[in-house]
Amino acid sequence: MATTAQFRHALRVGPPGDSWHKPALSAVLTLGTLNLTLLALGRLDLALYTSAGGLGALYGHGLPYRARARTLASVLLGTVLSTAAALTAAALTRDAVVLVAVAAGLAALHRLGCDAARVGPPGSLIITFTTASCAFVPQRPADLPPHLALTVLGAALAWLVCMAPALLRPYGPERIATACALEAAARLARTGPDGSDPAARTALVGAVDAARQSLALSSPARRRALGDAPERLLVHAEAALAALAAPTTRGPDPAAGVAPAAAPAAAPPAASAAAERYAGWARDLRRGRPLPLLDLTGAEAAELRAHRPEPRPSLRRALRPGSALLPIVLRVAVGCAAAGWLSLALGVGRPYWAVVTAASVFQANSTLSWQRALQRVLGNLIGLALFTAALPVAHSGPVALIALGLLCQFGAEATIARSYWLATVFVTPMALMMTEFAGRQPAATLVADRWLDTCVGALTGLAACLLVTNRRTATRLSHALAGAETATRQARAAVAATETSGVETSGVEAAAARTGLAAALLELREAAATATGEWRRPALPHQRAADTEQHAHHLLATLLERRGAGARAV
Repeated sequence: MATTAQFRHALRVGPPGDSWHKPALSAVLTLGTLNLTLLALGRLDLALYTSAGGLGALYGHGLPYRARARTLASVLLGTVLSTAAALTAAALTRDAVVLVAVAAGLAALHRLGCDAARVGPPGSLIITFTTASCAFVPQRPADLPPHLALTVLGAALAWLVCMAPALLRPYGPERIATACALEAAARLARTGPDGSDPAARTALVGAVDAARQSLALSSPARRRALGDAPERLLVHAEAALAALAAPTTRGPDPAAGVAPAAAPAAAPPAASAAAERYAGWARDLRRGRPLPLLDLTGAEAAELRAHRPEPRPSLRRALRPGSALLPIVLRVAVGCAAAGWLSLALGVGRPYWAVVTAASVFQANSTLSWQRALQRVLGNLIGLALFTAALPVAHSGPVALIALGLLCQFGAEATIARSYWLATVFVTPMALMMTEFAGRQPAATLVADRWLDTCVGALTGLAACLLVTNRRTATRLSHALAGAETATRQARAAVAATETSGVETSGVEAAAARTGLAAALLELREAAATATGEWRRPALPHQRAADTEQHAHHLLATLLERRGAGARAV
């Protein structure tokens, strides 16, 4: 049974997302250009096809531009191919049962591809929404080439809009990623003199890892333009893990041969000064100011020269037998198909809404899935009221209809990081207004169908979570735990090496040990959080995982302390 605290947690509204305005403005510019062009040509009824490609403008905004170009091209190619499959199915059959199966199969493929490739927000749901809608629009074979050409046109414009900022700030994403790491260091500094908050420590480890990945994906010209100043800033940000470690919180590892080096606890004024320093550097990065060339110790410089980011998990690893992703994909296929067929049985005219709702419910584990179902239902209910209130304005003319749709799109992107249910309040009227592009629809029927499909999709999705178990999350935790213990042993050996071979001469070994330990920590925290939220799973080694994580943080702090020892020089 869900508790009141769990309901409050599911419906809480968080802080604004970082750089939320970028996908919001990109989508508004892309869709606005496409829709107004169609309006000028008198063919606003074709907006569904251009929007299928144009919504690709929501992707890739956190990536360096070289990586963004490739990722966007892959996402947009997948969108075009999925749209082609949906339109072909619509041209070959009018059997709604078959079309639901096609939409469910495509939804499963979208989830598999986006999660395995770690595409990032907004994930597979946008592609599923557009392709499911296309599957239920009657087609003639002769219509396929021009309709698909419109999707390609929308995708091309989305790619150009997302890449255009490179002309003004070619290294903006790398600067922002580095700023996020510095801001995480500032938050850790403010947690207290001992920096013992494990969540804040893991957040800093993750932010530094993400920033280093961003810098590694950057264009080679970035090194010529910025030098190694961002990497030096990350070295100083990472030092917060060691500088704020109190000796009372870093007891020796019972299994270790080396006790962590003691260091005096940072006084509150020193911690506040460090936090302000990190925050100041982050502001300089975000505002495009020149970067300081910070000094490093000999060991820090050696690690910087030797450091290589830990590679991301490969696509093949995510698809291998035993992967925890595969049961989620099966849930999507089963739940989406069942939702669409149940919607048909209830006489709803737009069963693809139920398919999309079910697809939106499935998250990394069952607990997150029921929270998403609750958020979806609440957001849709309020969104339907908003749509009803805005309908007179939407019916005043096509320009007003387009403007309201774009306003809802902007609102959804502005709130999605704060709360999913709040974003759904804007997504619901936007989706309903898209149906009005093809012609005025009966408002009562639209609202009733949407509400019924939302409830059907949410309930069916939750039923699929109960039916299709995912015990592989526990297996993933076991593997992550074993990997963290191995990384811990290697880190202990690196700590011993710094004592025998000197701080500066062991830079390569220490860098490799620290990078591997940080990656293992992140995987362990993610695997533990996913496995804990899964229903019908075996018992989990919570205490062993917590002890391993604590020892890993202690060793990471020790490595960083000894790396920072010595005189600093540029």
